[in-house]
Amino acid sequence: MLADAEGTRMEGRKLQLAGKSTYLVSLPKRWVIHAGLKAGDTLFVETETDGSVSVRPRAGERPADRRMIFQERGEEARDHLLRKLIGAYTSGFGLIEIRFAPDRAPFVRRVSREFCRLVIGPEVIEEAKNSIVIQDLSDPSELSSEKCLRRMHLTVRAMLEDAVTSIETGNESLANDVALRSQDVSRLFWMVSKQYHLAHSSSPPAADKANSAAIHAHRLIAKMIERIGDHAKRIAATYPALSAGKPLDPKLSRDIEEARVSAVALLDTAFTALITRDIEVANKAIDGRIDHQKLIDSLSHRVASKKGEDLLALGTIVDSLGRTAGYASEIAEQAIDLSVLLSPEPV
Repeated sequence: MLADAEGTRMEGRKLQLAGKSTYLVSLPKRWVIHAGLKAGDTLFVETETDGSVSVRPRAGERPADRRMIFQERGEEARDHLLRKLIGAYTSGFGLIEIRFAPDRAPFVRRVSREFCRLVIGPEVIEEAKNSIVIQDLSDPSELSSEKCLRRMHLTVRAMLEDAVTSIETGNESLANDVALRSQDVSRLFWMVSKQYHLAHSSSPPAADKANSAAIHAHRLIAKMIERIGDHAKRIAATYPALSAGKPLDPKLSRDIEEARVSAVALLDTAFTALITRDIEVANKAIDGRIDHQKLIDSLSHRVASKKGEDLLALGTIVDSLGRTAGYASEIAEQAIDLSVLLSPEPV
């Protein structure tokens, strides 16, 4: 029997396999008696954000949500209040209360509902003439950080493809749709950030260090993927300058498409390395940046002959495709670090 720094007793219990797919572990007799349980009673098992598992004798016995209270003093700008709400959400506060003067009610209600639309989980649960309470109803165990990363990856790679296609084909609606999807990427990034803070503020006495390191890496990677989405949005934003009745030069269009295909391939390879924890694949993504940079250098040389708005717009596209490859390389580096950390055997 072991005891942690707080004196909590920890007992080792052997995991047993019953049948082909059911795992069993015995419970301490003292805990069962203290909880008033008997054979046949139902227990409630929940996976926590740090990877541990909680066993409760009754449903709903959860720690109270952390509460953050903001006082709106009558001079709050929309963006300022919105940033504070997002900050409270990503910091892991389950309840957010906003107090305000009655004449500020329309403004606060409007921003509160906008906040609830922007992020995953929060809903307004209480309203009074001078206060609003928002509760985060999301369940991190249902949308893990890895699931968020997978969705972010698929979204930004599609954004990159559509951004370049909108320029090549003069498709304005496609360019506008790229900008709209960037908000979906931000929502997922905020969810990963929230899970990071929850994992590092949780109370279990012996948090799993490997899971803690994994969520830290996931937060860094989520930020990189979000930035790739920002670059896809930048590319789409060049539509008015490049597609106003003047299609791109076919040779230039082919070169841009080749650079786009290369950037997406590097992103896919890096993300595959992250999910599979394959160091060789990660190195392939990092080494592949050399060939990609040759494409970018050649494209930069061709673009340099342009003038005015064309030069600025095409320069933006080239820069964003180059930076996308840079972020893909950083994701691959994080994949290597995580693979080494979590590998049970020599690598």
